[in-house]
Amino acid sequence: MRKRNKSGQTMVEYIIVVVIIALAAIAIFGVFGDTLRTKLGGAVEELGGDTAAADEAAGESGDSQQFLQDL
Repeated sequence: MRKRNKSGQTMVEYIIVVVIIALAAIAIFGVFGDTLRTKLGGAVEELGGDTAAADEAAGESGDSQQFLQDL
């Protein structure tokens, strides 16, 4: 009988730890949400194949195809 009670107590402790971690994660995302959104937006823009961003990164003011031909 005692073993079952101890097992239940352990389960409750794990649930409490998971809830605390979840609340901490929600709080962190709430505080840093704008920063994360900005950083992820910049990364998506760079990886999205935007030709204007590629031209800017390459230092070219013309078409990105011209840049590739110059290589």
